[in-house]
Amino acid sequence: MTCIFLPRCLRAWNLFSPQTLVPTPTSFSFLHHSSKNTATRRQHQLSQFEVKQLPWQQEATLYVHWPFCQRRCTYCNFNKYIDRNTDHERMRNCLVTETATLLKLSGVKRIKSIFFGGGTPSLALPSTLHDVIDTVAGLTALGDDAEVTMEANPTSIETSKMKDFKSAGINRISLGVQALNDADLHVLGRDHATDESIQCIKEAIQLFPGHVSADLIFGRPGQTQLSWQQELRNMLEICDNHLSLYQLTLERGTALFKMNEQGKVSMPDADLMAEMYEGAVDMLHDAGFVRYEVSNFARNGAESKHNKSYWNGDQYIGVGPGAHGRFIPQNIDECDYRNVRTHELNCLHPQREARIQTLEPNPWMWEVEHRGHGTRKRTPQSQEDILLELLMSGLRTQQGILESRWKEFAIRSSTLEDVFKESDVVKTLIKEGLLDMDNIGMRVSKRGTSVLDSILPELMNVLSSYYKQQ
Repeated sequence: MTCIFLPRCLRAWNLFSPQTLVPTPTSFSFLHHSSKNTATRRQHQLSQFEVKQLPWQQEATLYVHWPFCQRRCTYCNFNKYIDRNTDHERMRNCLVTETATLLKLSGVKRIKSIFFGGGTPSLALPSTLHDVIDTVAGLTALGDDAEVTMEANPTSIETSKMKDFKSAGINRISLGVQALNDADLHVLGRDHATDESIQCIKEAIQLFPGHVSADLIFGRPGQTQLSWQQELRNMLEICDNHLSLYQLTLERGTALFKMNEQGKVSMPDADLMAEMYEGAVDMLHDAGFVRYEVSNFARNGAESKHNKSYWNGDQYIGVGPGAHGRFIPQNIDECDYRNVRTHELNCLHPQREARIQTLEPNPWMWEVEHRGHGTRKRTPQSQEDILLELLMSGLRTQQGILESRWKEFAIRSSTLEDVFKESDVVKTLIKEGLLDMDNIGMRVSKRGTSVLDSILPELMNVLSSYYKQQ
């Protein structure tokens, strides 16, 4: 039996005409911005009724990528760069500019949440994050209750900056603890120690009570079930209300992959990793945590609003080097949109696009400075593309895929039952107790979650076959 886990984050070349959008830097200290920021938010404030009436095309979340790190972890293959001389002012200007450009292009009226990921965004200046948040509040409705998360490493240096980040507008922290074991932290190439993590968690909870998440990686070299369970017990004594558990995967090109190839480390086998995961699920359940997604656990309603939007198929805008996005461009000045599949101009009814920003920081900054954005690739998404993504992400959640949500994307009025109910594959999965379907939607069972990596390809084939027959 094997488990399926995604990497740490969703990180979530045809170009449109450049837009001249270069906001001027704010001239006030981020530590004293409350009156202006409050006034800006009031300008775009939506009533509860208006929020409920907004169609999904007019809402989005925002992901902002800070690509720099102090060092590269041995297991990491994310888009990150080691730069000891970061040009903070230039990065700040480019992040603000691209945020404004893409928000105006998307035409969204409300940003539901913001996530600063990386890389290590806690290495950025707090004023940089503030100015991005302020730009969002100046162009869309960003409610006072909007979730604004920042990833951080639990080093003593970054811990000392948390008050400033809170003043900048951050209200939720995601800590990359990864291990409560100094020997394993060394193997993983982390630049903090266990005692730093413990202190950081305590201080974060004081500043952001109920809004602190911690990451742990399992399946580490030489790890046993007993040592993993003890580590979880230690974490449960100090953690807040959200934990994310990620299975370590060996990525080609990383230092840890090479170490394993050379026999310098020994990885747990698949069965042991499955036992570690299932044991962790039971232990967290006993501690009051709900597994609301394969790798994410929360109690007291502390689920990540931002990540839930990804899994629900919502639009998201990606800003920064290598960031990914999914949204419908609404405000295009010139008719330069061409469907890359049919080669037909489609100005009146643009499709949702999968978008990728330029990977490397310096080329990305050059493009933003000259065109207002660093979008490198745009791929129009068909209805089938969107539903396949919803299938892959939605079934990772406890809620599964809601019929009401499916219908919002299924323009041809195909229901979940239309697509899946008569499939022999689906009937077998239901009979084996791995999948549930009713008038509310479709979801995997607890047993099905543990073998989701084998279920998903079969369901994706069913969906693709359905569209081929249409």
